[in-house]
Amino acid sequence: MELFDAEIFIKEQIESIKKIEGKAVVGCSGGVDSTVATAIVGKAMGDRLLAIYVDTGYMRKGETESMDDFFTEMGINHKIIDAREEFYEAMEGVVEPEEKRKIIGNKFIEVFEREAKKFEADYLVQGTIAPDWIESGDDVRDTIKSHHNVGGLPEQMNLKLIEPLRDLYKDEVRVLARKLGVPSAERQPFPGPGLAIRVMGEATPERTEIVREACAIAEEEIDEAVVRGEMEKPWQYFAVLLPIKTVGVQGDKRAYGYTIAVRAVSSLDAMSARFFEIPNEVLERISTRITNVMKERVNRVVYDITNKPPGTIEWE
Repeated sequence: MELFDAEIFIKEQIESIKKIEGKAVVGCSGGVDSTVATAIVGKAMGDRLLAIYVDTGYMRKGETESMDDFFTEMGINHKIIDAREEFYEAMEGVVEPEEKRKIIGNKFIEVFEREAKKFEADYLVQGTIAPDWIESGDDVRDTIKSHHNVGGLPEQMNLKLIEPLRDLYKDEVRVLARKLGVPSAERQPFPGPGLAIRVMGEATPERTEIVREACAIAEEEIDEAVVRGEMEKPWQYFAVLLPIKTVGVQGDKRAYGYTIAVRAVSSLDAMSARFFEIPNEVLERISTRITNVMKERVNRVVYDITNKPPGTIEWE
């Protein structure tokens, strides 16, 4: 089996991209895929590249602030776009997962094209990797789920695509990240549509805020348990808000609140995955903290033990 040579790959991509004339914008969410794509194209295009971070309202807790700091520290020409109201309005009343992904994909392109016009750019850089287009389907493949950067793209685009990672898998992208010194090399994956697909049903601002807090708590408790040596680190771990309410007890009063599902998996390339066995004491801390912090809104926490297949890593 031929080993992946990160140094040769980076060199070949830089040389190829250098031949492209004009400017480009890159949609950089802070995840390892988009960040590695930004780093490679940045080395080739320099100031001809503008990194755009779009706050869709579906980002992780503290994500926007940390990304602004990251771009500044890396010396990357960048712009932070607050598009929360725009995305929330587009998602109003939407509950079907494929529709969510396609709406978000289209909205991203609208924002990128708008900013590209200001920057006088002809190209859009994306951190698309092989599982994205494989799962999105084509003329010979069934669609498992449309990734926002593939199946969510509009039929007519004014920007031409640059996708340096298109034929790579997640493990290979992490090798590149380490070679490039990208801080997010070991960061767990985060879906392009963000928390919109971790809210089952309509992803309203209120319900998104619930899952944002739940995700932050699950991540923090697992990270701390890893540091203490209580468990190994899962490949990906997060929380999902279910579209149902159940009866519970808060103090000595009846409560009627949402249910949160905790999900953790081990994987290599995202094409398949096994559910991760989080120790019971860690699960208990996650559950207790979520129901205490959000006692007016959440009163039940469950644990997902489904492999991929038959499930997918994300719920939508």
